Amino acid sequence: MSRSLLQHPSLRSGLIAGLVTVFLGLVGFLSAFQDDALLVGHLLGANRSLTLGTAVVLAALIWAGARAAPAGRPGWPAPRGPLYGALAGLVAALVLAAFARLGRSVDLRAIFPKASPELYDMVAFSGGAFAGEAGWELLRLLILGAAMGLLGALWQGLAPRSRRLATPAILLVLGLGVFAEQFLLVLAHNGIAEHFRGWLFLKGGGLAAPGAILVAVLAVAAGLAAERGWTPRQALARQAPARRRAILSLGWTLALALTLVLPWLLGSYHSDVLDTVGLYALMGLGLNIVVGFAGMLDLGYVAFFALGAYTAAVLTSKESFLAPCIRLVEGVCAEHMPLTGFWVAVPAAVLVAGLGGVLLGIPVLKMRGDYLAIITLGFGEIIRILAQSDWLRPYLGGSQGIAGIAPATIPFSGIAVAGLRKPQLLFYLILAACLLAVFIARRLRDSRLGRAWMAIREDEDVAEAMGIHLVMTKLMAFGTGAALAGLAGTLFGVKLTTIYPHSFALLVSINILALIIVGGMGSIAGVMVGALVLVGLPELLRDFQDFRWMAFGAVLVWMMLNRPEGLLPDAERRRELRPEGAPAAAD
Repeated sequence: MSRSLLQHPSLRSGLIAGLVTVFLGLVGFLSAFQDDALLVGHLLGANRSLTLGTAVVLAALIWAGARAAPAGRPGWPAPRGPLYGALAGLVAALVLAAFARLGRSVDLRAIFPKASPELYDMVAFSGGAFAGEAGWELLRLLILGAAMGLLGALWQGLAPRSRRLATPAILLVLGLGVFAEQFLLVLAHNGIAEHFRGWLFLKGGGLAAPGAILVAVLAVAAGLAAERGWTPRQALARQAPARRRAILSLGWTLALALTLVLPWLLGSYHSDVLDTVGLYALMGLGLNIVVGFAGMLDLGYVAFFALGAYTAAVLTSKESFLAPCIRLVEGVCAEHMPLTGFWVAVPAAVLVAGLGGVLLGIPVLKMRGDYLAIITLGFGEIIRILAQSDWLRPYLGGSQGIAGIAPATIPFSGIAVAGLRKPQLLFYLILAACLLAVFIARRLRDSRLGRAWMAIREDEDVAEAMGIHLVMTKLMAFGTGAALAGLAGTLFGVKLTTIYPHSFALLVSINILALIIVGGMGSIAGVMVGALVLVGLPELLRDFQDFRWMAFGAVLVWMMLNRPEGLLPDAERRRELRPEGAPAAAD
């Protein structure tokens, strides 16, 4: 009897939702975002705000109800759906109430430092706007849990078309609420923030109720237009070929113009975020050649990033052991070769990193799978340890690193691109490097060498039997990917003007590999999307920094279950991992 009871969908979903919410509270996730307002509106004679922490708790209750509700006819909830949903929300609310009662009776801070009275008030909805008599706390929480569970069950019973229209609207409203502070910074930088305060954004952050309604209506209207074939892509497809080409040319021209002025519209902070995203995208494009095209798992990719950064630093830093020689050469060649400093260090760093990739590839040519990953991981750690060793301290600075790296200059102008002092100028340099990497990756992918890489990725033995030279093909993959990492390392040194060994830890390689997996392994556009999602969003949401790895884990688990091919995969990988007619959760 007890076993069948535990298998009941309402009990199971309610327990999962409640326990996950308790876990998020104990690790400090809920408390960290309790003051971040998403929506603010006038309700019951006072301003009420929906914070991010409270939204997570409510979303867990709604999820429990939606998960527990059985499937019914399209557009109609199942006969037992509302009852099962309300029961699931009730069970989740009971778990939260039990946690709040336990926390107020027993001091949990000795084990969980984030357990606080404020957390208990939050999960039990007994503080702030919900403050009242303590005797009504449990009843109020149970009613709220049942109502949210019922809402989830009703959502599950909506027609697919209704859910398809409502989901983007809800996500857009919540997204604008989360990024309200960032939007206000951009608007304030352009001097127009006051025009949007009050009706769209609030001064302290959050989305105002009128703005939320307007955004939701526009999102639903856009969904209806897409259903009727009024999207720009569909409208373009109906045009004559000559007119279509003209419109596409105009569109690309406008996109390029917008890209060029984008850093000046966003300001220094957001331009710096774009610079960081660009550096990771550049490294991702290089690792994508090794992992995505050739199918060789490389966990020590940060080593080539470090080789490029240290090579450029040694050749341009005023504190380098080569500084006297460099000044002498620059003095002699100043009149005849104005492209000194950074522009000489770039090809040297790319060459050194590419040579390092080839040297790494030679001893691991016969390794595959996990063995290859372990060896490359060790290589990355060896480079980092050597960089901070006393043996190389006179040359690489040891744990103190190398400071005083000269900024890049715009050729023949003398204008310095001075890292953090002018991230807008550095944006163009990184953008040019990324465009060059995209051009190289696209040309290689469609070439004879690219097809050989993909054959090796599918089956090395068959590829060798077909006449593919495994040694040269693998070394070309290692060398090309490492060269792009060296280019990124050079730009990284220019950006920070100082490099340290701890900047090249294993986690950098893990980050790059994660953005390739999330974006779509083997997909050039997927690398860009992965960099925006896994690098850009955490940089914009600084409050999430403490929970970055927990979010990474959750995103990767979701990806493996729902979209193993990635967010924006190439056509071949989509066919491999998503057979014809197979449903996709996020499609």
